[in-house]
Amino acid sequence: MDPSNQKHFTVVDYVIFAVLLTASMAIGLYYALSGGRQRTTQEFLMADRSMRCLPVSLSLIASFQSAVAIIGVPGEIYTHGTQYWFIGCSYILGLLIPAHVFIPVLYRLRVSSAYQYLELRFNKAVRICGTLTFICQMVIYMGVCVYTPAFALNAVTGFELWGTVLATGLVCTLYTTMGGLKAVIWTDVFQTVVMFAGQLAVIVVGVQRTGGVSEVWRKVWEGNRISGLDLNPDPTERHTFWTLGVGGIFLMLSLYGVNQAQVQRYLSSRTEKEAVRSCYMVFPSLQLALALSCVMGLVMFARYCGEDPSDKLGTSSRDAMVIYFVMDMLQGLPGLPGLFVACLFSAALSTISSAFNSLATVTMEDLIKPHFPAMSESRATLLSKALAMSYGLLCLAMAYLTHLMGDSVLQVALKIFGMVGGPILGVFSLGMFFPWANSTGAVAGLGTGLAVAFWVGIGSIFTRSSGVRPLPPDCTTILLSDNTTTAILTALSNVTLSRPSGLKRFYSLSYMWYSAFNCFTVILIGLIISFLTGPMKEEDVTPGTIYPLLGKLLCFLPEHLKKKLCCVTPLGQTLSSHQMQPAQHKESNGLGFQQEDGLSQEETESFLPDGHTPSVEHETTV
Repeated sequence: MDPSNQKHFTVVDYVIFAVLLTASMAIGLYYALSGGRQRTTQEFLMADRSMRCLPVSLSLIASFQSAVAIIGVPGEIYTHGTQYWFIGCSYILGLLIPAHVFIPVLYRLRVSSAYQYLELRFNKAVRICGTLTFICQMVIYMGVCVYTPAFALNAVTGFELWGTVLATGLVCTLYTTMGGLKAVIWTDVFQTVVMFAGQLAVIVVGVQRTGGVSEVWRKVWEGNRISGLDLNPDPTERHTFWTLGVGGIFLMLSLYGVNQAQVQRYLSSRTEKEAVRSCYMVFPSLQLALALSCVMGLVMFARYCGEDPSDKLGTSSRDAMVIYFVMDMLQGLPGLPGLFVACLFSAALSTISSAFNSLATVTMEDLIKPHFPAMSESRATLLSKALAMSYGLLCLAMAYLTHLMGDSVLQVALKIFGMVGGPILGVFSLGMFFPWANSTGAVAGLGTGLAVAFWVGIGSIFTRSSGVRPLPPDCTTILLSDNTTTAILTALSNVTLSRPSGLKRFYSLSYMWYSAFNCFTVILIGLIISFLTGPMKEEDVTPGTIYPLLGKLLCFLPEHLKKKLCCVTPLGQTLSSHQMQPAQHKESNGLGFQQEDGLSQEETESFLPDGHTPSVEHETTV
């Protein structure tokens, strides 16, 4: 970028930005020195299962509303219009299903890692496969989250790129390592408030400097940026109502249903009711966050339609253009540029701190503890902190690779979740909803789902046409004569006829369908292999690991037919006849279940399928 076009921070901006980093560190230090001082893995990784629904819900928002969304969504709206806003329709089922299906199953099993469920339902091999898949997903995504705001700031303000990356990664690593999950959740609460404040400041000032609400509306309407309801069923169309509203449901389920970063927050709640309530409270906040990002994109369009800021930036990256718009609008208002940058880095910090903590949890619970069941509590806690720090440093290394990706950060992030999160959602759905699925089918399904996901994802990268650079958006829609319209329709029909076919058409599948497509691939292959190798019988399935979905859907069938087709045991009936209490008031039996009245260790072990050997764990670590 030409240095003459760069926007610069004032002293006040630097102070506000420094206050954000200092406050985040202070929260981590507070939880490192207060309460149990993070001396047990239960406190460090699970916040003593004592959190209430408000901080949990705000943390759930912060984990999802990353810097990728704050930069990526306005860029998407600026370039393509408001069609992306329809993804808000998917939030309804995308949060209701986790609240009433995934949370009850996982919370009542009292697991620490979501992947402990896979061992209880299938076997240890499936658990390890699920854990390794999740680790790969989050490590790649962390690189995107750290690099995105640093690159955008470097392009616009001249901030040292890797200095910013290091500052973000190290601050986040330190407070996550010191304060554990409690620090992560409470910094998320603080950072969520900063995020909303920063976006709101940009919108208010942007609307005022563009000429007011009526002028912004006139320009976006004349510029054809208000998208209608596109009901085109073609799955290769990038964004339609179906790709966003239906495909987005599976994306949301992979995030809010089975992703360890979110599941860990549910499991840290005091009661199951608090966990469900936190999921409900996320919905209006996510809609607000989406609305703010979309409105910001529209204001940006109204400000720059007819211009091409990329000439000043020296890059056509939409992500850098968003930061340029923010700095352009807020220049001359001391403190507000710093507030937005704090907002941006709050989003990055909240997302990657959640990733560090969840990665430390699954590595500890799924890969290390089963092999060292006699490890002392102090050593386990120290190792958990070392893991959180190691993942933080790995994240910085991944940031170096992120700049090689060609798509917008929003598309890259959603592709990652679809390609890796979709198969993970598939193996959990296979276990929860299909009682006859066995471990062989689960491993085969997960492996096939990942192979197909990367086949399609990598294929789409290599077959992507390197089109010409798009023209800057214009403020007016040109009225065409009948002859011109006929000529354009003829040209469009020729384009339609020359659409890619065969494998190229398969590779052009919309990235919003990745999660659904890969999920169903895992379920289909898993069921086929399970039937070929001998389906599981109901009595061999660990109680509490099945959600009786088929029993509810086939409620019109006679009881004996339902018995043959699916497990009809009510969820959690074998585990408890009364409402579960917080974990710290119960005695753990080391199997992921809690010791209930009249349920002995031997009786609980008798529920496990043949060949399942329980691991001996400490009372404070499930």
